[in-house]
Amino acid sequence: MYKILIADDHPLFRDAICGVIQSAFEGAEIIETENLDNALEIATQDDELDLVLLDLNMPGMNGLNGLISIRNEAPTIPVVIVSAEDEKQVVLQAITCGAVGFISKSSPRAQMTEALQQILNGNVYLPPDIIRQSSEQDSRRNRRQLMQKDVPTELLQSLTRRQLLVLERMVKGESNKQIAYNLNIAETTVKAHVSAILSKLGVHNRVQAILAASDIDFSNYLRR
Repeated sequence: MYKILIADDHPLFRDAICGVIQSAFEGAEIIETENLDNALEIATQDDELDLVLLDLNMPGMNGLNGLISIRNEAPTIPVVIVSAEDEKQVVLQAITCGAVGFISKSSPRAQMTEALQQILNGNVYLPPDIIRQSSEQDSRRNRRQLMQKDVPTELLQSLTRRQLLVLERMVKGESNKQIAYNLNIAETTVKAHVSAILSKLGVHNRVQAILAASDIDFSNYLRR
């Protein structure tokens, strides 16, 4: 079963997230610590860790430098930022620095559970409200941050109709399971479509694809 490290200096929050994990993932082993040094030590010595939940403002973090340290020292272990700071730019910077997700401490229990399930299934998680926040200027800047290029129209036109439908729902923040249900197809088929979308758009992960497509009018492409 899963082995998860919670690194947070607030005991009440550690208790809360422990409750979420234990309810959603029966038998999960949870390790707790309250500072970055201990988190680094555990992450580098325990090769059975499946996930690190990292508080952004914990002692020793120094902003996102703590995340970068863990990614450098234990690059194979997925790290998720869990923080009360949920401004869009902070979230995107965390993903840019190597986090596989960002969970706001104000998230409802059900949303936290869904986020953890997505991440442990190998997906990248962004809060739906962060994905939906967009002005044209922010969208272009975020794409430059994560992709360093715009997606040419011809690449979008290379997507099949079904791939466009999947991408549209990815932008809405839906998980593979939700997309499968809404499009009435198998989850394995969704995963295959997602892989094809990433390949055709020339991006490396789900977050980059979502940000690249965040201001697209899908109706223009689905009419063909």
